[in-house]
Amino acid sequence: MAEEKATKNFIRDIINRDRKDGKNDGRVHTRFPSEPNGYLHIGHAKSICLNYGIARDYNGKFNLRFDDTNPRAEEQEYVDSIIEDVKWLGVDWQDRLFYASDHFAQMYEYAVQLIKKGKAYVCDQTLDGVREYRGTITEPGKESPFRERSLEENLDLFERMKEGEFPDGSKTLRAKIDMSHPDLLMRDPVMYRILHAEHHRTGGEWCIYPMYDWAHGLEDSIEKITHSICTLEFETHRQLYDWFLDELEIFHSRQIEFARLNLSHTVLSKRKLLELVEEGYVAGWDDPRMPTISGFRRRGYTPESIRSFCKKIGVAKMNSIVDMVVLENSIREELNKKAMRVMAVLRPLKVVITNYPEGEEEELDAVNNPEDPDAGVRKVPFSRELYIEKDDFQEEPHKKFFRLAPGKEVRLRYAYFVTCEEVIKNEKSEVVELRCTYDPETRGGDSPDGRKVMGTIHWVSAKHALGAEVRLYDHLFTKRDPNEAEEGKDHKENLNPNSLEILTDCKLEPSLKNAEAGSRFQFERLGYFFADPVDSSEGKPVFNRTATLRDTWAKIEMKGK
Repeated sequence: MAEEKATKNFIRDIINRDRKDGKNDGRVHTRFPSEPNGYLHIGHAKSICLNYGIARDYNGKFNLRFDDTNPRAEEQEYVDSIIEDVKWLGVDWQDRLFYASDHFAQMYEYAVQLIKKGKAYVCDQTLDGVREYRGTITEPGKESPFRERSLEENLDLFERMKEGEFPDGSKTLRAKIDMSHPDLLMRDPVMYRILHAEHHRTGGEWCIYPMYDWAHGLEDSIEKITHSICTLEFETHRQLYDWFLDELEIFHSRQIEFARLNLSHTVLSKRKLLELVEEGYVAGWDDPRMPTISGFRRRGYTPESIRSFCKKIGVAKMNSIVDMVVLENSIREELNKKAMRVMAVLRPLKVVITNYPEGEEEELDAVNNPEDPDAGVRKVPFSRELYIEKDDFQEEPHKKFFRLAPGKEVRLRYAYFVTCEEVIKNEKSEVVELRCTYDPETRGGDSPDGRKVMGTIHWVSAKHALGAEVRLYDHLFTKRDPNEAEEGKDHKENLNPNSLEILTDCKLEPSLKNAEAGSRFQFERLGYFFADPVDSSEGKPVFNRTATLRDTWAKIEMKGK
């Protein structure tokens, strides 16, 4: 990840104070801890950029870690995807790739220490029983009938749990804290549960697995993390995080919480995203409509645009929803400067220039990128028969329609002025062809007599056009906050039925025939497009729309007000 100017925020203020006070000898060490139970989404990108950026700016260290404590939900596929995503964002964790499973033996020994201190016990209550005895915010909990087991019995039972003697759910190891504590999480929380399941790394070596609250702080401590930066939902867990580390008297990381990212017109819950994948609402975790990092990558976003977005939104202490347009503007700003311009017609309408010599063709100069003087020009072929966008013609134009219409003259981009003389329709009265004339004196788009035309439209030579499939992606949900569903319904009721439109008869300028998979272009007047790296083949590119040229949703929502 390239160095970017640091932005002040309350987390950096805390770190600055810690360094000033000489804590951890001024050392800064952060981590990104992910659970390999799904693909990373844009919210994770915010955390990655924050943690890695802090480590980089303070000449510190950064760990990539997998909290692989739930074998029934975790898969190697997710591990591989997370590594790929974090690397794609430009993060270098060097040799510091860790797994919770690396520390299972040490965690077990720490649990034995707490048992010996009288601070943990084996409980035979079911999880339902644990919940029932926990109490409420206004009522204290009740102590487990197994809370006062002897040290010897607890050590014996815990070892037998580890050896696989007991069935799933029959016993847990719990911390012995206070069943009347005002914080419900401090009421003898479960540290270990029995789970006879194959782990993707350790196989069948373990049948007891640590709960996240127990594992989290221990991992930070073992890895000597100085600042454990988490999202706000972990704020209520901080007291328990501190209690475990204090009782064990081991290295104590400092937990700091910040507001997680909530993005408009989508959901950022792994559970809900998994549901969309498994129930077939999307084509997979990397579907370009998904808010996953792999989805944005396949849609054509760049790591620079994601990092720019994360920097723009900053770090806050209060949850809020960030408009999708902020993210879209990040990729627009980058591609406006970098993307090569080309001409493409997505919904073709044939145009015949009747006074252009039959069989003739010529090459015209087209600017590759007006934002980049060094990008140069390319040659585009021009001939008697062309394609234009259907939307660029109206038989009965409204007052502010400045494109092609019967008797109207427009400029063909980089080419000539043309005038519509005749409209050809099929038996269904649909317009299928336009007959036009051109002014040969206007080559390049200017008139020697100084006359002006109001409209300029793009086109593609029919003889040279490349056929292609283009996929138009839009917001996955129609509502700004998809979770605002009617009573008795869920977020899926707000899915956008028009989130994907596949166009199979598009006509592209021939220069795109050799477009490499993963290359980005601006289709003039239409938006930014990305050659799909999965479905494109030689001579047959498939393009995904990354973003429109402007925020069309803002206009739609304003009209609805």
